[in-house]
Amino acid sequence: MLIFPNAKINIGLNIINRRDDGYHNLETVFYPVGIKDALEIVAADELSFESSGLEIPGRAEDNLCLKGYQLLKKDFDLPPVKIHLHKHIPIGAGLGGGSADAAFFIRLVDQNFNLKMSDEQMIGYARRLGADCAFFIQNKPVFAFEKGDEFESIRLDLSKYEIVVVMPPVHVSTAEAYRGVTPAQVNDSLMDLIYEPVNEWKKFIKNDFEVSVFKNHPEIRGVKAALYEAGAIYASMSGSGASVFGIFEDTPDLSALEAENKIFYC
Repeated sequence: MLIFPNAKINIGLNIINRRDDGYHNLETVFYPVGIKDALEIVAADELSFESSGLEIPGRAEDNLCLKGYQLLKKDFDLPPVKIHLHKHIPIGAGLGGGSADAAFFIRLVDQNFNLKMSDEQMIGYARRLGADCAFFIQNKPVFAFEKGDEFESIRLDLSKYEIVVVMPPVHVSTAEAYRGVTPAQVNDSLMDLIYEPVNEWKKFIKNDFEVSVFKNHPEIRGVKAALYEAGAIYASMSGSGASVFGIFEDTPDLSALEAENKIFYC
């Protein structure tokens, strides 16, 4: 059985304060976009994982899909499977690719073995694999808060716009991004600001990671500037980077960015 995990972008990201558990309280808007991996499971004599496409750093046995299998195996009598992941969503991009793979794996196992889990059950398992994994179970625009794993549905439809994601040849670690940010309370919540007209977002909606990440990686700042020069009505780094997305009213000419960056039309 085959499924296609998709990426997400963060529209705005405010780091509110540091929690006692070492995480940070934040607020952001998750919006799904059409950059996709491909994930397949087939019956096998023993559990295994393999990947193709983009190289996935780290040990294969640490992949979140395998961790998801072991998590479900504790509660369900699952047979061994062969897991194949074709990686297309850029890694270290702030697009949630690994989290999407884990959440879609849970849904795939549920469908393949007729486990009849509710969305609430699958969300519970996904939360144990990563802060934003749970978003991908329902995979709809949400206002995310606390660690980024509590959600409130929002009415947001960007289908009439062209969303373009640009991935520069840069890696930004999440730890690096958090080291450079100063948590602060906000006067106006993203829950309210997201309902402002899209062409007004650049006045109100920000990503707190941009200040330090742009300082350390000016090429990422350059991508955002280039998107605005190409006519974006809103542009921002997604998550902790390194990808930057632009929202356009028409398909833009981004030929100036094509030589050194990967460009995804979503």
